[in-house]
Amino acid sequence: MREPTRESATDAEETALVERARRGDPAAFDALVRRHLPGALVAAERLLGDRADAEDLVQDAFLRALDRLPLIDPNRPFGPWFFTLLRNVGINQLRARKVRYTEPEPFDAASPDALPDEELMRAEVRERFDAALAALTPRQREIVMLFEVEGWKGAEIAEHLGLTPENVRWHLHQAKKSLRVTLQPLRD
Repeated sequence: MREPTRESATDAEETALVERARRGDPAAFDALVRRHLPGALVAAERLLGDRADAEDLVQDAFLRALDRLPLIDPNRPFGPWFFTLLRNVGINQLRARKVRYTEPEPFDAASPDALPDEELMRAEVRERFDAALAALTPRQREIVMLFEVEGWKGAEIAEHLGLTPENVRWHLHQAKKSLRVTLQPLRD
């Protein structure tokens, strides 16, 4: 009768450890971890390129392996199954890192937000402009809004309001003249 080789003895030991770990034996799972930890650290560091990240990955992979022990096919060895799991978890971390990666902002980069004094000035301009619009007659205000904001032509406004194009131009001229006078202090 032939002696079992060291490799088959190791596979048999590992199968027995997996079975004991599946039944809840923490010492058996600890033995599996000790057996595969050095290789897992090397593989994880090669994958991620950073020792600290590799250690975190290995820890995550062993925790997932513990949770998934009931899913292991008893006819398959633990090592290849675990290293596949480790690689997949690591690839997912790399993908997540790419999604979250951002370029550092230069220290002297201008903020896209307005400075507080600029915001205050804009708010004041808005308030004065709204007050100037409110001071117009309702017809002038409507014509200014249709012409300046909506982009309508004078003839379209005239048709919409039932006025002549000349009348629309006169109201628009009077409204703009009034707005210029009211908003002159802002232009200075």
